Amino acid sequence: MKIYLAGPLFTTPEREFNAQLATRLRTAGHEVFVPQENPASERTAKAIFLKDLAGLDWANGVVAIMDGADPDSGTCWECGYAHATKKPVVLFRSDFRGSGDADIPYNAMLVGAADAHIELRLGTVDEAAAAINAELVRLTPG
Repeated sequence: MKIYLAGPLFTTPEREFNAQLATRLRTAGHEVFVPQENPASERTAKAIFLKDLAGLDWANGVVAIMDGADPDSGTCWECGYAHATKKPVVLFRSDFRGSGDADIPYNAMLVGAADAHIELRLGTVDEAAAAINAELVRLTPG
């Protein structure tokens, strides 16, 4: 599957997790577009938007990292775009803090748009990759 890996990429730990997860998903046979590995030609909002949009259009599924007290707004937009374009969305959360309402792990709109959501509190990158790959295999047609 061609995957767009959506998630925050603003700190060294976030970028390292993204890179390690992408490596493991590639090892499992997936092609992975990671925005931090594919910077826009200019550091303008429009250029970044167009580069990431091209990555979303290239992909046939999205894996989104939902860590943080409130999941990253850009990641949330990417999930909505994927849902609107009929691409499967897999949400992953390793954060042990709550970010949803009552028994919902995160915003109901995200849960509703997702084809799968995985909550592994303090899960390792290996555990994340295994769980995500299992959902991608389940969601792959044919």
